[in-house]
Amino acid sequence: MKIAVVDGQGGGIGKSVVEKLKLKFGNKVYVTALGTNALATSAMLKAGADEGATGENAIMYNVKKVKCICGPIGLVSANALLGELSPRMAMAISESEAVKLLIPFNKCNTVVLGVEGKSLGAYIDELIDLVAEMIKSDDLEG
Repeated sequence: MKIAVVDGQGGGIGKSVVEKLKLKFGNKVYVTALGTNALATSAMLKAGADEGATGENAIMYNVKKVKCICGPIGLVSANALLGELSPRMAMAISESEAVKLLIPFNKCNTVVLGVEGKSLGAYIDELIDLVAEMIKSDDLEG
């Protein structure tokens, strides 16, 4: 299964997601690290992503080619990640036919209602469980 992990700033969230995806699924998942900057992309590549690309055009192009997009909830909000996520990036991610598994954060003037007070690690573990369900569903379909 092709998965894009998108992150910005230092890439810490993306790095953690990539590490757990590769640890749990190995070669069952092909992970493309998409960073809003080179530091984020580099962190995700060091964590084990299969390939990586940086910047607006790379994100806009690659989110059309994956089955799943993982990252912070701000990925669908223009100017999120302290302005690193352009409106065009947010639109491309939002309009992608990929399933979006987004980690909630109550930061940057965005309050996500109904979110439990879980740790970042707990949300990443939940994301990994959802990817497992998607892989199992794919295996059953063919």
